[in-house]
Amino acid sequence: MCTSPDATPPEQAEAGRRGFLRATALLGAATAVATLPAAAARATTASAGAGRRPDPDSRRFTLAVMPDTQYLFDGPSINPAPIEASLRYLLEHGKDENIVFLTHLGDLTEHGAQAEFDAAGKAFELLDRHGVGYSVLAGNHDIGSSTDDQRGSTPYLTAFGPRRFRGSPTFGGSSPDGYNTFHVFEAGGREWLVLALDWRLSARGYAWAKDVITRHPRTPVILTTHELVVEDDTLSSYGQQLWDELVHDQDQIFLTLNGHYWPAARATRTNAAGHEVHLHLTNYQNRYYGGAAMIRLYRFDLDRNTIDVETISPWILGRAAEGLNELERQEIELSGDADRFSVAVDFEQRFAGFAPVPARPSRPAARMLVRGTVAYWRFDGHTDGAAVEGTVRDLSGHGNDLSVVPVGGGALTWSSAHHPDQPGHGSLAFQGGKPPLAGAYLRTVDGAPLNSAALDRGYTIEAFYRLPADWDASHHAWAALVSRTGTGGDAGRTADDPDEPLATLSLSDGPGPQWAARPLDQQGIVTNWGDETARERWWHVAVVNDGRHTTMYVQGCPVARNPHTSAVGLTSLGLPWLLGGYEYAGKIDQILHGLLGDVRIVERALPVTSFMNH
Repeated sequence: MCTSPDATPPEQAEAGRRGFLRATALLGAATAVATLPAAAARATTASAGAGRRPDPDSRRFTLAVMPDTQYLFDGPSINPAPIEASLRYLLEHGKDENIVFLTHLGDLTEHGAQAEFDAAGKAFELLDRHGVGYSVLAGNHDIGSSTDDQRGSTPYLTAFGPRRFRGSPTFGGSSPDGYNTFHVFEAGGREWLVLALDWRLSARGYAWAKDVITRHPRTPVILTTHELVVEDDTLSSYGQQLWDELVHDQDQIFLTLNGHYWPAARATRTNAAGHEVHLHLTNYQNRYYGGAAMIRLYRFDLDRNTIDVETISPWILGRAAEGLNELERQEIELSGDADRFSVAVDFEQRFAGFAPVPARPSRPAARMLVRGTVAYWRFDGHTDGAAVEGTVRDLSGHGNDLSVVPVGGGALTWSSAHHPDQPGHGSLAFQGGKPPLAGAYLRTVDGAPLNSAALDRGYTIEAFYRLPADWDASHHAWAALVSRTGTGGDAGRTADDPDEPLATLSLSDGPGPQWAARPLDQQGIVTNWGDETARERWWHVAVVNDGRHTTMYVQGCPVARNPHTSAVGLTSLGLPWLLGGYEYAGKIDQILHGLLGDVRIVERALPVTSFMNH
C-alpha cells in the first residue's frame, strides 16, 4: 500500500537516513532545515551555495540535466516543491561537484498556460538570484505542437525568452524569434557551448544554429532539444531530420540530450568527420510523482576521458529524514543501464579536428642543465631508422659520453618518436630481449667522471620510455633503461644476490619500473617498485634520493612501494653505466626492447616541478 508523500513511518525514516543519503551529504541539511518554516528552509538551503562559482580550470566538472517536468505544472495541480528541491541541490552541491550548468529539456509545463509558466519561472528565480547558468527550451506541451520557432509570442517566451537570460554570465544569445538560445560555460580550462533548440526548427532556426557553431569554431557543442532519440539506437523522424540537417556535418557536436519519450535510452552515430556522437534520451515523467523533477548529473573527467552519468531525485533525497513511502524508496536514485552509466570519450582526440592541442615544442638542451646536472643525453635531430654509430655526446659538458656496443650483429636506431612533454623530440629504438642476444646498447666511455661518482649527497635519475605492443614478460622483462655495472660481490657487498649489478632502473614483468641499488650504507639491495605501465604509451620515470632515502616517481607521481630504508649514495667500482643494457654476474645479460627518450642524471634531489616533463 502506498502512503502519501507527507507520511512519516519511523522505520522508513531510518531507512532513508542510513541507506539513501550515504553519498549526498544531505542528511544534516535535511534534518537541520526540517525544523524551520518552509520559506526559511528554502532560503537556508539555497544560501549555502551562495557566492560559489564553478572552478573553470578543474578537469572534473558536472553538467546537470532536467527533463520533462510538465506534471508538476499542470493547471490546478501546480507543485513546484520537487523542482525547487532539484535547484537547491545545484546550489548546495555546486562547489563540491563543480556543477557548471543546468539544461532543461522542455515540456516544463503541461498546457503552456501563463499561470503554469508563472509558477515555473518563480521556481527558477532560485538560480537567477545566485547567477547560476542554465537553459530552458520549449517542448511540445509548452507551445503549440504544430508550430515551429516562427510561432510568435507565447507564455513560454514571456517567462523563458532571451530577456530572462540577459544577466546570466553564460548566456550567449538567441535566434531573432527568441526560441533558440546558446550558452557558453567555462570548464576544464576551455569553453563549452550548449545549443538549446526549439521543439521544431524552421529553416531560419537551422541557419541560426549553424551560424552559432561557425562563430565558435573551436568550441565543443552539446546540443539540447526536446525530441531526437526515441528508443535505444533509434531516432524519431524529426530526430533523423535534425541529425541529417545539422548534427551530421557539425563535428563540434559530440553529445545531444533530449526528453519527450520514455523510457531513457541511448544511441550512437558516426558523423561526417568519422567521429562518434553520443545521443541520449532522458525522461522520467512516467515515473512516481511525474518524475519528481529528477536530475541527471553528467560528471566530466577530462583526465580519465570519461563522462560518468548518475540520475537522482533531490526532492526525495531531501525528504528522507521525514520518512519515505514505498515508491519513493524505489525512485530516490535510478541504477538501470540507461540511467547510471559511463561514456568513454578521448576528449583531446575527439576535439582534434576543430581544436587540436598544439604539440609542446622542443626545448633547448641548455635549459635542461639545472644545477648539479652531471649527465644529459638526448637523441633528436636524426633520420628515422638510421643506425646509431660513433659517440653519443653528454650534453652536460662533463664528458660522460656514450659509445655503441653491438651484440650478435644487431643494431641500435634513431627514432623521432617521443613523450609529448619530453624536451628532446627523439629517442633510441632498442630491439633486444633475453638470450640469445642480438641488438645493441650504449655504455659510458672509459674514464667518464660518472663511472666513479658516489652521488652521496643525493641524486635524481630521469628517463622517458615506451614499450611496443609485442613486449612480453617472457622475452623482455627485467631489461634496464639505465644501469650501473659492477656486481655486489665484487664490491664486497654480498647480501642478497651478489651477482646483481650495483644499480639498475629496470622494467619488471608488469611491466613497471623498478629501481634496485646498493647504497653506500647498506650491504644489501634497496628496491623501489613502480606500478604497471601500459604498453604503447610514453612514460616518464624519476628516481630521487635526498641523501637519506630514495623515492620513485612515475609521471611525476610517487609510487606506493617506496621503502623507508636508509639509502645514502651509490656503491661504485669505477665501471661504466649502461643505457638499454643490463649486466648479470659482470656480463651483458639482456637488452631493452622499446624506445628510450631523454635521460638525465643530477647530483642532488630535484623537486617534481624541476623534472624534465614539467
